[in-house]
Amino acid sequence: MLSNLTILFPLAVALGVLVWSVRWAAIHRRAVPAVGDGAPAAAFGAGADGAMTRTDRIAVAAITAVYALTAFLGLGSTSAPQTFLHYLQGNTYALIELHEVQTVTALRYYSGLCTADYILQFSLDGENWTDQLRADGTSGMTQEYTQLFRWNDALLNADNGPVRYIRIISGDEEYLGEVAVYGEDGALIAPEDMTIAAGCEMLFDEQDTIPDAYSYKNGTYFDEIYFPRTALEHIEGRWPYEITHPPLGKVIISLGIRIFGMTPFGWRFTGTLFGVLMLPLLYLLLKRMTGFTAAAAAGTGVFAFDFMHFAQTRLATIDSYVVFFIIAMYLFMYLWLTEPEDSRRRLLWLGLAGASFGLGAASKWTGIYAGAGLGVIWLVHWIRQLAQAWKTPAFARVRDALIRNIGWCLLFFVLVPCGIYYVSYWAYAPSQGVDGPFRLFKPGYLKIVLDNQKYMWNYHSDLVATHPYDSKWYQWVFDVRPILYYMSNAADGSSVRIASFNNPMVSWGGLAAMAAMAWLAVRDRDRTAAFILVGYLANLLPWVLVSRLTFAYHYFPSSVFLVLGIGYLFGDLCRHDRRWKASVGGFTVVSLGLFCLFYPVLAGTVRQEWYAKLFLRWFVDTWPF
Repeated sequence: MLSNLTILFPLAVALGVLVWSVRWAAIHRRAVPAVGDGAPAAAFGAGADGAMTRTDRIAVAAITAVYALTAFLGLGSTSAPQTFLHYLQGNTYALIELHEVQTVTALRYYSGLCTADYILQFSLDGENWTDQLRADGTSGMTQEYTQLFRWNDALLNADNGPVRYIRIISGDEEYLGEVAVYGEDGALIAPEDMTIAAGCEMLFDEQDTIPDAYSYKNGTYFDEIYFPRTALEHIEGRWPYEITHPPLGKVIISLGIRIFGMTPFGWRFTGTLFGVLMLPLLYLLLKRMTGFTAAAAAGTGVFAFDFMHFAQTRLATIDSYVVFFIIAMYLFMYLWLTEPEDSRRRLLWLGLAGASFGLGAASKWTGIYAGAGLGVIWLVHWIRQLAQAWKTPAFARVRDALIRNIGWCLLFFVLVPCGIYYVSYWAYAPSQGVDGPFRLFKPGYLKIVLDNQKYMWNYHSDLVATHPYDSKWYQWVFDVRPILYYMSNAADGSSVRIASFNNPMVSWGGLAAMAAMAWLAVRDRDRTAAFILVGYLANLLPWVLVSRLTFAYHYFPSSVFLVLGIGYLFGDLCRHDRRWKASVGGFTVVSLGLFCLFYPVLAGTVRQEWYAKLFLRWFVDTWPF
């Protein structure tokens, strides 16, 4: 019965989006005649002043502050073991002697860098040892790449009996953080109730960090098994584990680790911060595009509480950084396009757009897709300029301006980005013996960079893998296949889950907005609508051609332009609809309401099964909530 009621939610949202879209179309059609009927071609930011006012500053500060509090709340533990027993090689061991003979019922441990199995042994007399093994005979205490920087429980033999000595033998170079030993009654055995071999004290010096059980709050989850580890390796000058993406995103993650330590809060801090900082940039762009404070504020609010923006930036992966720089590059390109031709700031905006492109590409190659969209926008702009000046005295001036601009673009969009990309490999070099302040100019540094480009290309082009939550681009577009990052089920029927997907108002309303952008670009020759549409397609179309494993989060850059399209329609409603508050405010309030509804599966709070069946499982076969 409950699951049958859930169908009402997607139907209601779809109907709401349809009514909102039809209303906009009716209002716009009455307000703006077609170009062929005598209306001028729409210019960038036509009909409004996009300057920031005191009201704008208050609005964007309030939205950003509220979102920041929401995003940082429950982000992750600020404590985790920071001291590690460093096994330099295999076949070395840590010895623990219990003061009383007793049955050890559990052993929990926190894994650090490096992967290899331990040999965990128990003994009653210190001479005869029993290996703790899995059912298949393999070690019961492992340190695999999926177990690093998280708490793990060793698998113990069912028939151990009384124990006095514990020995943990390394299989190779390994870092072991804290160890928790539990006795017969399931109580933690205190360090003062055991004798720890000299040099192994760090295994029991941070017992206050031991949790009741592993969770995403006290350890890595999903792709955090790659990126925080690599960020730490950059700090320590080691050759990085994750080299399938450019380095900059992981270097930025390392800044949070340097400030807050190698803790869940530390490795998630900068990604969440960049998610917060996206909001002022988006607000500036929307205000410039629409000229309306209400449209900019509503659009920014919709983006702030989009499901993917929230969940993705709280996960320590590199997507936060590339999306931030994509927003920045499109903001600066739009400022360049809309700045008066005689303004000295035009060159500054173009330069900042190029630098943002370089930073985005150095974070993740998807930044290159967005950069290609800038290239299309630039090309169309100059074709239009030349076409308008054709066979007029102004043609020579436009031609010369184009030639100068090509020179600046070679600097800003080729040389500067290449320089940024090249320098981003700074942390790779020390582990390969390429060090010192002039390492950039050493042949070994260039080889590191070139070899990694080849490796990344081969890795992504040859990847053959499966995943239970993979999806294709057409599933992202209709929001039918989220990716589940984390799942923990309790015996009482409650569970904790974290998923990434778009707010249906953004996904479905954004699709309607993209159709409107195409219509405005063709019918009204609206250059802002074309700008948004090109940005959306530049970030989506490359994935149409990709046959390898893909996920819903690859749609994150495209979702920025869905929101820009929605915000642009908000501006149109503010301009032409006397009852715009109902349309704009209603869309925003419903978006926020859905965020609140789905908050448990976005932030990883406990949710009951009845709640999921009644409110969350809109698509039973594909929404895993």
